[in-house]
Amino acid sequence: MSESILNALMQLFALIANTSKVSAKGKKIVDAFLRQHLTRRMADEYLDLFENYADFFNRDISSKSEHDETGRIAIIEYVQNICFQIRNGLQQADRIVVFIKLLEYVIEDNKITPLEKDVVDTVSKCFSIDETEASNIEYFIFHNDCEEIDPIYLLIIESHPKVREDILEGQWVEENMPEWLEDSHKIYNEKIDGRLTFLYIPSTGNYISRYYGKAEIYLDGKLIVPGKAYIVEVGSIIKGPTINSIYFSDLMGWLSKSKNRQKIVFTAENLDYTFRNSNNGIRHFSFSEESGQLIGIMGGSGVGKSTLLNLLTGKLKPKSGRVLINGYDIHIDKRTVEGIIGYVPQDDLLFEDLTVYQNLYYNAKLCFSNFTEFKVRQTVKRVLDDLDLWEIRDLKVGSPLNKMISGGQRKRLNFGLELMREPSILFVDEPTSGLSSSDSLMVMRLLKQQASNGRLVIVNIHQPSSKVFKLFDKLWVLDKGGYPIYQGNPVDAIVYFKTMSTQVNASESGCFQCGSINPDQILEIIEAKIIDESGKQTNIRQKTPDEWNSLYLKHLQENIKPKIHKDILPKNFFNIPNIEVQFKIFSIRNILSKIGNKQYVLINLIEAPLLSFILAYFTKYIPGNEYFLADNKNLPAYLFMSVVVALFIGLTVSAEEIISDRKILERESFLNLSRFSYLNSKIFYLFALSALQMLMFVAIGNYILEIHGLTLQFWLILFSTSCLANMIGLNISSGLNSIVSIYISIPFILVPQLLLSGTIVQFDNLHPTITKKIYVPIAGDIMASRWAFEALAVEQFQNNNFEKYFFNQEMIMSQSYFRTAFLIPRLQYKLEECNRWIDNEGRDNIKYNSNLTIIFNEIKALQNSVHLPPFDNIDKLNPTDFNIQISEETNAYLKFIKGQYTEISNNAGQRRDSIYRKLVDSLNNDGLYTLKKKNYNKALADWVLSTNEINKYLETETRIIPKHEPIFMLPDHPWGRAHFYAPKKLFNGQYVKTLWFNLAVLWLFTLLLFITLQVDVLRRLIDYFEGIKVSRVLQKESSKLKK
Repeated sequence: MSESILNALMQLFALIANTSKVSAKGKKIVDAFLRQHLTRRMADEYLDLFENYADFFNRDISSKSEHDETGRIAIIEYVQNICFQIRNGLQQADRIVVFIKLLEYVIEDNKITPLEKDVVDTVSKCFSIDETEASNIEYFIFHNDCEEIDPIYLLIIESHPKVREDILEGQWVEENMPEWLEDSHKIYNEKIDGRLTFLYIPSTGNYISRYYGKAEIYLDGKLIVPGKAYIVEVGSIIKGPTINSIYFSDLMGWLSKSKNRQKIVFTAENLDYTFRNSNNGIRHFSFSEESGQLIGIMGGSGVGKSTLLNLLTGKLKPKSGRVLINGYDIHIDKRTVEGIIGYVPQDDLLFEDLTVYQNLYYNAKLCFSNFTEFKVRQTVKRVLDDLDLWEIRDLKVGSPLNKMISGGQRKRLNFGLELMREPSILFVDEPTSGLSSSDSLMVMRLLKQQASNGRLVIVNIHQPSSKVFKLFDKLWVLDKGGYPIYQGNPVDAIVYFKTMSTQVNASESGCFQCGSINPDQILEIIEAKIIDESGKQTNIRQKTPDEWNSLYLKHLQENIKPKIHKDILPKNFFNIPNIEVQFKIFSIRNILSKIGNKQYVLINLIEAPLLSFILAYFTKYIPGNEYFLADNKNLPAYLFMSVVVALFIGLTVSAEEIISDRKILERESFLNLSRFSYLNSKIFYLFALSALQMLMFVAIGNYILEIHGLTLQFWLILFSTSCLANMIGLNISSGLNSIVSIYISIPFILVPQLLLSGTIVQFDNLHPTITKKIYVPIAGDIMASRWAFEALAVEQFQNNNFEKYFFNQEMIMSQSYFRTAFLIPRLQYKLEECNRWIDNEGRDNIKYNSNLTIIFNEIKALQNSVHLPPFDNIDKLNPTDFNIQISEETNAYLKFIKGQYTEISNNAGQRRDSIYRKLVDSLNNDGLYTLKKKNYNKALADWVLSTNEINKYLETETRIIPKHEPIFMLPDHPWGRAHFYAPKKLFNGQYVKTLWFNLAVLWLFTLLLFITLQVDVLRRLIDYFEGIKVSRVLQKESSKLKK
């Protein structure tokens, strides 16, 4: 309280003292007020100031008569001016205290004049005290009875009315004697001497109390003077030698009952849970608590506080025991209790790039599917008002490091996400972590207010301050291993632990002077260490967790009586939308979150076109004065780097998508929201972004390099590649535990894509254990880069504006050339070898058998390729039936086939020449030459035609594999496996263009990754192997201990 406020208060007290002509008793009231807030020296100084003001006003007011209207108005104006000076510096609770003291001045002579009544009314109005509240306080102070006070604000504790025994005789009297029923605002207690009355003050949440009786009753350790008014606030305790302690929480509980609120009974029966391969968990914990309480869970680090919260919220299922809400098991009756429990974890659940309003709005849309748009906005506004966040509703939340709102506001906003659902039971994990003492107190008062509104609030807290500690109605204390060691009133906890540890001052819970409490004493006593002979602390505790638990079972467990009966649950409006609506809400929320981050938007829009410009510009090779695509030696490198860019952008843009929302996902899974809808919203956004990025990349790159007519095909390939990379990124984002791990893993993903793409190292040149040189090895087939680059290279060569006219005929000519120039001569040579070995006993049987197998397989493939007449004796090409006659017939058939392929090649050449002539007629020679120069790239042709390959075929034990011009060779594997740069793939008996087949493979990979993402395969695998590792470590430690 500032000096100016105290100065003005002394003026107000002095003015009213003179107005009311109060005696020395009134000065004692001022003195008591000052000593309550100041040191003795300061109190004496301000008491002198009060007397000086009293003398001044005595001279000034003596000239004015209260019966004179002018004098009365002047006095009232004095009072108004003083009140206006001090009201902005007084909180409502302090205003109530001042108001009570003024009323005690006025009534100290047991009468009240009209002027005094005007002064009292003026003060209440200037202090903005509710009219009904002011009226209740006046009557409560001025009268010993409470007849005119609404019982809803009143609580009376007294003994049963006594009835004279001499009038209770006779049969009629006994039959018709009324039962004494408890009034809604009265509690009868035979142990109390007299009457305790309590008046509830809604604006502050406190009580005013007066005691009428002769017993010695104490409020927070101070003796209560009968008839005097006292403020009973949060954490207060009323004790007496003949009565049980009365806690502030008891008063609030009785108030809730009097308001006929729907009651919640939250019960745990013998709750037990231990982690696998560990002794940590929760041990045989039972309780039964009702709504309207704020319960704190205390204990050192690692004692199981968060585990207990997870058990009580249903996130973990106990090994034994059960958790009940009004008799309904939270696991068995999961649908019944849906929406009853709210949970606020320690970490932020906020979208940093959304505003405060948007965070609450989209949360409301996901929680209240049956609300109209107006009702949703109304609900959000109510929460903003209740949490005092309306003024910052349009501010971005920001990150904890880049703060847009304060830490306390962030906490309140986190609470708002749950409180808007109005859960009957609210769990909060470490609500004060990272907050200043003032913010911590503000947050805890907010939670206390929720308890006052009829909720059961259970809070996990580590080191509460004295003010925070006194806000709790009950305290649970856990020790290492999850042992419960205390349940009861927080203030009594200090007395209990001091008593159990036989300390001298066990009955003292706090400071009698200031009322402060040191909650740290509890943990200090629990974890107190044994002192050795040298006076140093050892690591051995004076009492083990098991010993503390034994004391708990002996002294406290018997007081816990579970209340198990099924009762109706409170109505709640929680109703999640269907998966389609959830997908829409998730998508809008995600897009707005991205748009809110200007840096993110700028980088993602610039990255692809900038990389495209850099790649295209630096690879645009110009050997002369004019650029032509045909002369660009760097086109293959550009195509390959385009694939790398698509993979890299797709990975990096998706790598943080899920891990950044992991805490939010935990909460949304707690609300039973659809993971399927959430993931699809992420995929939809990423695919849309990839489509835009790859469109800009292809458009700019093709424009600079002057690649014509293939924009759509290039975009389809790179878009598909980027989408596959998106799915890889989402999987690692979901599976790995940190952003650092994710970015470290990206090279492990990209490097194999580079190495096994078929460009940097040819597949035939890989380690012999990896490739058989017939088809692309399996290691290559599982790489997206292999399918994407092959599709780009084949499409660029096969379907450019020049080659597309000639490709089919050149393919026939190339195949025919290979067969007539390489394959058939090689078969004839092998046939000659077999002739020499027919009757030779010293022949190489393995080679002999291999030659016949190759001849058999190749003739069969040749006759099937162009539907030639079959070779009648093909089945006799085996070591048993083969002879000179079969050899001669085979040689003759090979010559026949060679002639056929020569004719096929000539016909294809004629068709090609015909097409060429038509193009010349249409474009002329220069035009056709220019068309080729602008579209046909020589460097890429060298790659796909393998012009530098010396060996034109590869011979295996069963086949001769063509290595000549792979772009013109058709594969024969029935399920799509092929050599690199194959123009088509054979699948299920049908040839499919490489473009469409490779795109199908990329999307098949994407689908498989979508399934693994939905099931969260990577995370499950990591958790499984980590569990095995932990188990082995524990087994080793156990074996060491045994030794």
